[in-house]
Amino acid sequence: MDTPTIRKAFLDFFTARGHEHVPSAPLVPNDPTLLFTNAGMNQFKPYFQGEQTPPYKRAVTIQKCLRAGGKHNDLDEVGRTRRHLTFFEMLGNFSFGDYYKEKACPWAWELVTDAFGLDSDRLWVTIFDTDDEAFEIWRDVVGVPAERIIRMGAKDNFWSMGVAGPCGPCSEICIDLGDAFGDASERGPAGNEERYLEIWNLVFMENECNAAIEPVGPLPKRNIDTGAGLERIAMVLQGKDHIFDTDLLGGLVRRAGELTGTRYGDSETSDIALRILADHARAIAFAVADGVLPSNQERGYVLRAIMRRAVRHARGLGHRDPVLKGLVDAVVEAMGPAYPELEQRRDLIVEVAGREEARFDETLRQGLTLLTAEVERARRGSRTIPGEVAFKLHDTFGFPIDLTAEIASESGLTVDRDGFEALMHDQRERARAARTGADAGEVSAALAEAAARSGPTEFVGYEGLVARGRVVALTDGGRSLPAASEGDEVELVLDRTPFYPEGGGQVGDRGVIVAPSGRAEVLDTRRVADGLIAHRVRITDGEVALDDEVEAAVDADFRAGCERAHTATHILHWVLRDRIGEHATQAGSLVEPGRLRFDFNHFEPVGDERLAEISDELRTRVLMDDLVRAYETSYDYARQIGAMAIFGEKYGDFVRVVEVGDYSKELCGGTHVPHTGSIGVIVVTSEGSVGANLRRVEALVGRDGLDFLQRRMRVLERAAELLRASPEEVDERLERLLQTHREMERRLHESERAAAEQDAARLAAEAVDVDGARLVVARRDGEVEALRNLAQRLKGRLGSAVVVLGTAGEGRANLVGAVTKDLVERGIAARDVLTPGARLLGGGAGG
Repeated sequence: MDTPTIRKAFLDFFTARGHEHVPSAPLVPNDPTLLFTNAGMNQFKPYFQGEQTPPYKRAVTIQKCLRAGGKHNDLDEVGRTRRHLTFFEMLGNFSFGDYYKEKACPWAWELVTDAFGLDSDRLWVTIFDTDDEAFEIWRDVVGVPAERIIRMGAKDNFWSMGVAGPCGPCSEICIDLGDAFGDASERGPAGNEERYLEIWNLVFMENECNAAIEPVGPLPKRNIDTGAGLERIAMVLQGKDHIFDTDLLGGLVRRAGELTGTRYGDSETSDIALRILADHARAIAFAVADGVLPSNQERGYVLRAIMRRAVRHARGLGHRDPVLKGLVDAVVEAMGPAYPELEQRRDLIVEVAGREEARFDETLRQGLTLLTAEVERARRGSRTIPGEVAFKLHDTFGFPIDLTAEIASESGLTVDRDGFEALMHDQRERARAARTGADAGEVSAALAEAAARSGPTEFVGYEGLVARGRVVALTDGGRSLPAASEGDEVELVLDRTPFYPEGGGQVGDRGVIVAPSGRAEVLDTRRVADGLIAHRVRITDGEVALDDEVEAAVDADFRAGCERAHTATHILHWVLRDRIGEHATQAGSLVEPGRLRFDFNHFEPVGDERLAEISDELRTRVLMDDLVRAYETSYDYARQIGAMAIFGEKYGDFVRVVEVGDYSKELCGGTHVPHTGSIGVIVVTSEGSVGANLRRVEALVGRDGLDFLQRRMRVLERAAELLRASPEEVDERLERLLQTHREMERRLHESERAAAEQDAARLAAEAVDVDGARLVVARRDGEVEALRNLAQRLKGRLGSAVVVLGTAGEGRANLVGAVTKDLVERGIAARDVLTPGARLLGGGAGG
């Protein structure tokens, strides 16, 4: 079976048995605990944990996975073993509280023996050592001989995500690859895992694990989560000895060989490099297609490390020309039919790969020079690359620590990782200390206690700007207070509030809270522990006490300014993705009254022409006065209609969707205008870089935007007045004026140069003969740079000469000396000539 046939056979088998075919989730998971999607079950985690209700009881997927960075990291093994990959496709079938072991085990056996046609006599099964239920099903229902059912411990047969979350005992199906892969063993996989290759893992998902990967309790239901590596299945079904010899990966290995001029099979070293290139090309193409761009942070850092590792191996093969563009293009060609997003974003993938390779080439040579010298030094001494060297390679030359460690390992050396991590920690601490408001998000024990006592705050700010509420907490940081008096600045919590807490980029509301005996100005609003909304207030009159019934009123102008900016942000996000590409997704935002700041993923400047097009589109969208609609719906329906989610956020069963017209749909908890016309105007004021592959647009909206335009108009009118032209003629008149100015500067420069030549000729004529050479000593008041130029002219005219010139003005003096090359060779140095005079002036001749 070739790879497409394997995919089809798997999907057909389980859809025929009532499983919903669910498309692969993106490589960027909707889960802040994971860098990348690393298993088929990631997208179903909320179903397993009972946080969301699944729309189906059974599912089947072919999930694209990436294991690089974090606890699941196969990067170092890629290319060196026959079965490890960075990117791979995982076949999986799932049950959400429907069937359990009694169906999962027989179906798995039926698939591999009937649909895939594997010889049952070659198959072994492993189970968790205490799982008697699984043992009986395999032996009595499926018919696997008891001697080929092997009990193993938690290290091998208890599965988790590598982080806190669903987990459970598992059972693996393994195949005997034969004598070519080592000696047979009565313990099968427990005795020789190279010969008895795992091809499918059936996880009986019934536990919740903590961060230490220890079961801490049962899940709401018992579930099934299985995973079979497509590439391993292909290796077995195609009768290959190596995963990189299969149809799909083998084609990419051959392409890597063509691009680098290297023949696969010539040597183990070059073969490893070609396999790494083939594997990494898939990881790069799929990551970029799912919106990841190279950077120095988190996912972007891992992608950059993969790219740079690939480039380093290409250069290690002696290939100096670009290779990544050709490799990722081959990935799109081979896998685009199965994954349309590759075809849709082909240009972006190729562009990003090419740019990153070119960028790395600039520093690779310098970094390798430093590292090579350190490797030689370590070979003669400690056999360890110092942590400060690894840090410099990382910080100055962009070498990921894994790349430094790999190069060191090739020479039998290690890297002082502890020293490196200590320096990285210091750098992070300096960065953290430099950030303002670093403690703004911390929750005091007093507020946490209030949250536990009163429960979450009821937010009623979507319906109106004024509401009644009761004071349930007052704190001045660490202490709870019974009351606060005039002049006090405290945190105040109500049981219900109309004040929007800072979130989604939108700043917290401001306004007033009026109590029976006092009044407070609300300076800021933020969400704290367990849905609690805290108001930072200053008591402006009287006293506010616990249990007071108060009236809370949001500053209407402040809220309206935020709403205009927030809706404008949604429109900007859509326009950027429409005009630049779908990769131009939000990476951060700030929404304040009258202004917005929007960070997005992109790899080059937007450019004046395109920025003008974007600005024009923004104005058009505002003038269309489209309806802005916000509503709550299920998370699954929101995804189905294409609503954009912010990666890293956690969503429950129900989410809030904000729609602008018929084009923009985003999950958003912020507040918005009812129609786009209410924004008034969106004026883009700047666009620029704020990091690697990260751009920032700033804009003004509403009254602030109009004021900005008015100020610009006044400047334009003043310029027109000075130029004695109409505003429409300013650019043409200014261009003519600048052209005249440039012509005058050119003439002045020629005049000064002619005068300098004449001066040099006069001084040369006055030169004194000394011991077969010429000597010029003169004063010329003016700039030091003019003296240097004059000295050079004199050297050119005099042949063998010493020139000393001086200038003075406003309490300072400077000397310039020049000596021709023949006199330097006779031992005469300009510094020695100038030193006595320089000392008389109170200085030296070191410059």
